[in-house]
Amino acid sequence: MILVADSGSTKTDWLLSNPNGEPIAFKSAGLNPYFLTEKEIAKIIQEQLPDMIAYAPNITEIYFFGAGCSSADRHEIVSNALSVFFGKSYISIDSDLLASAYATCGHEKGFCCVLGTGSNISFFDGEEIHDGQHGLGYVLGDEGSGTWFGKALITDYLYGRMPADINERFKDAYHLDKETVIKNVYQKQRANSYLASFSKFLSDIRHTSYGQDLLQNALQEFVDTNIKCYSNYDKYKCHFVGSIASVFKDELKAICGINNVQVGKIMKQPINDLLEFIINRQEA
Repeated sequence: MILVADSGSTKTDWLLSNPNGEPIAFKSAGLNPYFLTEKEIAKIIQEQLPDMIAYAPNITEIYFFGAGCSSADRHEIVSNALSVFFGKSYISIDSDLLASAYATCGHEKGFCCVLGTGSNISFFDGEEIHDGQHGLGYVLGDEGSGTWFGKALITDYLYGRMPADINERFKDAYHLDKETVIKNVYQKQRANSYLASFSKFLSDIRHTSYGQDLLQNALQEFVDTNIKCYSNYDKYKCHFVGSIASVFKDELKAICGINNVQVGKIMKQPINDLLEFIINRQEA
């Protein structure tokens, strides 16, 4: 049996191949090694995935693709945590960008963008991804991501910049004060996921002028910063993966059209296409 994982900072989708039927799906919290230690990752797996661990004797291969898995030392953190429960399995660790490329581009050249809790982009040459100067994280980058929108909403609320009616809706939904925000952003773990959680409010106000301004400004910033820096950005299809890309696909398509970006696939999560790609690659 083959186990595949696609992990962001907020959640992880797991899919286990099943010789006797449909693949078996599991979910857990995000396992980003930039924010979690080896022991913390192992604890999450143990507490949230006992049913998956039960399949350990039958799992021969594990392919884990995750946010924050961009270097050898981060690979080791995740690999060591998985080895606690799947010591007899072959374990491969790689970036979430490669997972998205496999699921969207297949074996064709193209750009693959992640627009979820965070944001990133890579160029896929049909075999490997070529990282650019992006993926700077929620403090320095993440343009157009859930974290970006959450940060914009919170700061507008706390600074009193929201329109009065939207301000009341936000206040009723979250009952926020400055001290609570400061504590969650500067003193607790997963500040990026905390900020991104407020992006759900954007879908409730997406048809207001305030909501549309936020959306268009953020998506334009993502295109300007991440896509248009490639001189050949208009030569290949640009695929998008993630919750923000999926929920706001209409606005995303419109911005891409204005900027002559060829939109390819847009999917919320790549896990099903990813497992299919890996299985087909092995059978080829």
